[in-house]
Amino acid sequence: MAERRFQLYDTTLRDGTQQEGMVLTVEDKLAVARRLDAFGVGFIEGGWPGAVPRDTEFFRRARTELDLRSAQLAAFGATRKPGALVSVDPQVRALLAADTPVVTLVAKSHPRHVELALRTTLAENLAMIGSTVRHLVHAGRRVFVDAEHYFDGYRLNREYALEVVRTAAEAGAETVVLCDTNGGSLPDEVRAVVGDTLQSTGIALGIHCHDDTGCAVANTLAAVDAGADHVQGTAHGYGERCGNANLFTVTANLVLKRGIEAVPVERLREAAGLGRAIGELTGVPGHPAAPYVGATAFVHKAGLHASALRVDPDLYQHTRPELVGNEMRTLVSDLGGRSSIELKARSLGYPVTAGSNEVARTAARVKELENLGYAFESADASFELLLREELAGGSLARPFEVESWRVGVDRLPQGEVRTEASVRLRVDGIPLIASGEGNGPVNALDRALHKALDPRFPELAGLELVDYQVRVLNAEAGSEAAARVLISYRHGGRCWATVGVDENMVAASWRALLDAVHFVLLGREGTERLAPVAAAS
Repeated sequence: MAERRFQLYDTTLRDGTQQEGMVLTVEDKLAVARRLDAFGVGFIEGGWPGAVPRDTEFFRRARTELDLRSAQLAAFGATRKPGALVSVDPQVRALLAADTPVVTLVAKSHPRHVELALRTTLAENLAMIGSTVRHLVHAGRRVFVDAEHYFDGYRLNREYALEVVRTAAEAGAETVVLCDTNGGSLPDEVRAVVGDTLQSTGIALGIHCHDDTGCAVANTLAAVDAGADHVQGTAHGYGERCGNANLFTVTANLVLKRGIEAVPVERLREAAGLGRAIGELTGVPGHPAAPYVGATAFVHKAGLHASALRVDPDLYQHTRPELVGNEMRTLVSDLGGRSSIELKARSLGYPVTAGSNEVARTAARVKELENLGYAFESADASFELLLREELAGGSLARPFEVESWRVGVDRLPQGEVRTEASVRLRVDGIPLIASGEGNGPVNALDRALHKALDPRFPELAGLELVDYQVRVLNAEAGSEAAARVLISYRHGGRCWATVGVDENMVAASWRALLDAVHFVLLGREGTERLAPVAAAS
């Protein structure tokens, strides 16, 4: 078999969109394709022209709106219908009309699917594969054939499955992709079947795995170990049922663990950013604990881990996060100790040591407050304020005092509900009184605070609340349960979060709101230390 470059094939825009709840516009698909191309994938499967109107439109617009540099665009479709002439088959004609350099055909390789789904003979199925591939190759297309249900078909009738592979290749298919369509295979089975198919046919093979046993990535790597040099997957493992092989995990493993340049090494550093971008474009973020690109992939919480990481980060990390564009973070919690505090403080720009009194006091306060329900691991701004208090000897001068605040909710005769908040503050001895209306207590308090403080502190005008979360801490107490409020903000191009806890949900929210305002005002000369909150992938 002639040497050729390893092929990384993305099917996010076709197989990935079969995930429940995912609906992409043509604009979405074009934007995702541009991102994948910049990452360095070899092939981007854009959809099924002729069968899906949106995909037909995607290929029409792609001709003039996609300027791909690394990837080639592939159209996906089926072989001709049983008994039909390939030259007039509407599906085949739609594939040619898509005008892509690559066409990927799905072909049956499982005898029962041929007989029950296609309702034809095994011989006619082979003829359908051969004539369709030849027709497309004659039209100047590179052709890949996805052998659907190959592993199940191989187990039922090995000789027929092998004949499907040979027929496709003899007709001119560049690669035959063995598909674990129902995701039921395990790595040892995949390795054995791919190895036998390669030895028996000598044909270039690919692999396409679904994750129904949780083994899609492992099965893909097993196929590569057995000789496959073409792998298919989707961003974040998108796909129907349990999804497909996660393209990011597969790619990072191939490059970092197998030394296979599935994408250029320098492009791999963009993987985490690409994952976030595609999550935003599709509206379906990746799992935060996903390998390599997940927001928590290199996050450490346990005190024992933090102690070791302080000596050598490699002691608890299998690779360097910057290789995939991610970062190591240390969480501050009651599970950690002085080492966690030291690592977190240093990441924020404070030169502390684990043996210092300040770190010891900070660690003690974190444990005390988290016992009351606080969670600093997701609230970097609140933690930094606490740390700065201890570094300042236990008290931190605040730019204003709070005398009182109140919130009132009125139901008007027309049925409208009005919420109004008022705050009484004091700045340099000067009283400031302001009120604000909002669509709820938190919004009203936020507006009242800004109304009172923005004229004196213009930098607060750029403080934007972007997310609000409430968690009940002791649900058994019913409506008397305490609440933890986590508020995320954007300010000066950075994102961070604050936390508040109280038996009264509005009071908990007020604490988090105050932390945010204090953080901006106290950090005016040190905003470069603001730590970003990790985005969800």
